[in-house]
Amino acid sequence: MKPADDPTFLKLRIDSAPAKVAEVRRAVEEYCRQIGMEDKVCCNMGLCVNEALANVICHAYHGQTGRPIEVMVQVRDDRLEMAIRDWGSGENPASQLRHEHDPLVPGGLGMVCLRQLMDDVVFTPQPDGMLLTMTCRCQHNKPFRKP
Repeated sequence: MKPADDPTFLKLRIDSAPAKVAEVRRAVEEYCRQIGMEDKVCCNMGLCVNEALANVICHAYHGQTGRPIEVMVQVRDDRLEMAIRDWGSGENPASQLRHEHDPLVPGGLGMVCLRQLMDDVVFTPQPDGMLLTMTCRCQHNKPFRKP
């Protein structure tokens, strides 16, 4: 998985195999480092893409492998935007009731993670799946620099 020719834009196409999640996480973290984000923020962005992809594989594709997923990451002015497109069930997690997370029950931290680490999380239903857009504003001392 390599970034596109434009160093300010990362686009990855993978299938829904769980083993691909770590590759995408590493690519997003490296992209964030290249554009000058602090290490903690790079790790947080990697964690968010990891959790979002795990949710796509588990909930949108119900564990099926071989299904397409696109991940796009782009710097826009003072923010980083990550978009994840799937062609799965189209169920909108934002429309589901929120409940308190029970630390004694495994799972259920993906949405909690996204909501706490990202400034905006938007699910946009598509005719054939879902588009998740996550935005993180730059709130650190290091300005964005384009590689």
